[in-house]
Amino acid sequence: MTTERTTDPAGVADADHGWTTTPITTPITPDLVRGHLDLEPTARGLLPHRLPARARRQIPDDQLAVAEAQPSGVRLAFRTRATRIDLETLPTKRVYQGLPAPADGVYDLLVDGRHAGRATVAGGNLRVITDMVTQAFELRAGPAGTARFTGLPGHAKEVEIWLPHTEATELIALRTDAPVEPSARHGRKVWLHHGSSISHGSNAAHPTGTWPALAAARGGVELVNLGFGGSALLDPFTARAMRDAPADLISVKIGINIVNADAMRLRAFGPAVHGFLDTIREGHPEVPLLVVSPILCPVQEDTPGPLMPDFAGGALRFKATGDPAERAAGRLTLNVIRAELARIVEQRAAEDPGLHYLDGRELYGEREHAELPLPDGLHPDPAAHRRIGENFARLAFGAGGAFAAPATGGRA
Repeated sequence: MTTERTTDPAGVADADHGWTTTPITTPITPDLVRGHLDLEPTARGLLPHRLPARARRQIPDDQLAVAEAQPSGVRLAFRTRATRIDLETLPTKRVYQGLPAPADGVYDLLVDGRHAGRATVAGGNLRVITDMVTQAFELRAGPAGTARFTGLPGHAKEVEIWLPHTEATELIALRTDAPVEPSARHGRKVWLHHGSSISHGSNAAHPTGTWPALAAARGGVELVNLGFGGSALLDPFTARAMRDAPADLISVKIGINIVNADAMRLRAFGPAVHGFLDTIREGHPEVPLLVVSPILCPVQEDTPGPLMPDFAGGALRFKATGDPAERAAGRLTLNVIRAELARIVEQRAAEDPGLHYLDGRELYGEREHAELPLPDGLHPDPAAHRRIGENFARLAFGAGGAFAAPATGGRA
């Protein structure tokens, strides 16, 4: 099997593109897409979103607006005998002015649950960030392109195409050399997860390499990933989206963005956590709900935010700028947040046996940091994503874990 990286400004697949037969164009409809909460119709196709339209109208900043439209965990799923698959898309890529452009986003192909290829799409729109602090940007229009997979086995097979986790991706056309039908869900449980850029997949090399995707594969569940870079801030509209989304298992990873942004003091944090959990429980009163505290992040363990970019060493790193002495006045650090989350979960679990707590340092702690340090002081690298995913699968889906027992709730 081969994969190709192509740009197709005309958006036409024909003999000039190597087809030996007339390609079949299948409309991309909601029953072919998974891992999203909304599909926005566009002039050319569909744009997956990880927050519904009602929530998007309440987003207060561009950072979350960009993050929720980056389809981390979103994938096409279908059954086909096709030996060639072309997916035409229009990506929107984020570039920081003055820094090297990142590599094109990766499309991961799974065949019958196994990795079978990768492709990229050149071109696309560019969102050029002109100010790291304010996130001011310029949008430069570009052409659509095609992620192409060839040399696939000709038998009937389950196919998934995972979209790039760091590029907004407008879905335009699916072309194959054999008919396509929606994939069966096989009765797998839906795992709904919310977290920060670490859950979103920052620094992961490809979409099935984010720690939630790795954990979901090991746990045998359908992932809906609401990890939003810089934006896990206990927003009520996110809680309402989770309340209303189908789910059999739910986890919320809380804390690091709140410290990063210096967004709250201890007095506001506790009630905000209660409110967030209360809202989720309105829609999922008995579904296993796992609260996960932050992984180890030395720059913020005992130093409050805000966190700021630091280029002093010639590469991007992050540093905390708060005063540790102000913890006594309610300034938040990761250790303060872990203690408060543990207290809240213990208190609520007396009346909510489906509520569980996991210390994030069991996913990535001192041992992991010594072996796999955070390259920028904040985000794990691909190897650390794999370790976090393995640890989460063992602790949550394994024997005695919060997700080990059959879900008693359902998808209300």
